[in-house]
Amino acid sequence: MALVSSRNLSAKLALAPALAVILICFYGSIVWTAYISFTRSGMFPNYTLIGVSQYIRLFSTPRWITSYGNMFIFGGMMIAVTLVLGIVLAILMDAKIRFEAVFRTILLYPLALSYIVTGLAWQWLLMPTIGIQNLVRSLGWQDFTFDWIVQRDYAIYTLVFAAVWHQAGLIMAIMLAGLRGVDAEIWRATRLEGISKPRVYFSIVLPMLKPLVATSTVLLAIAVVKSYDLVVAMTGGGLATLLICLACSSSTTRSTAPISGSHRRPLSRCSSLS
Repeated sequence: MALVSSRNLSAKLALAPALAVILICFYGSIVWTAYISFTRSGMFPNYTLIGVSQYIRLFSTPRWITSYGNMFIFGGMMIAVTLVLGIVLAILMDAKIRFEAVFRTILLYPLALSYIVTGLAWQWLLMPTIGIQNLVRSLGWQDFTFDWIVQRDYAIYTLVFAAVWHQAGLIMAIMLAGLRGVDAEIWRATRLEGISKPRVYFSIVLPMLKPLVATSTVLLAIAVVKSYDLVVAMTGGGLATLLICLACSSSTTRSTAPISGSHRRPLSRCSSLS
């Protein structure tokens, strides 16, 4: 008994420095941030308490309200599409296809990149003057247009494309681990009963994976909040700024009219997304 207590004490002592760092650096920072939000702090800390005045001023700013709404629009689409795509990819991988390890590596590769790299890569792909549109037109299809990144009503979807490409591999890996953990007896029983595979997945397997779906949703929600890097990399700090730059550059090379008019105005709905 004394030996067990001694081992427990040794383990606690070994973990104590790490726990202290977590408590001070992580939770301490959260408490400190919450505290200074009730003060006059701006660029530098100012510990004069002013209550909720900072929050009142923040939520009375139209740009903040627009940004907040854009975050929910972007987040809702990104989470939904990534979950569906990740589950579909996991089901395909669970079929034990050839070169599965290669495909897993390819799908997980974007996760090894930072949001900065992802954003720049997708900006190059979607920019009308050098991206997909320019490539297709150089092959002879002069009427082809794919300039969503400079269109008011579609620019936000380009951010969703990039974010889904970045995160889909992670969701695929999580769901694939869950699928590989399904008891083989369940599959055997459903085959004996003659139940189709789609029904097995929808009625039996996916309900069993609810904890993994919940975990994936939380991870994606965190990625949405941390998507500032992606937005800055793709838009240079704001979609409105990017639209003006791309409109000026593409007007000299495109066969169509320069970007102007109500359907090509700087993006008001998404300009504050960053």
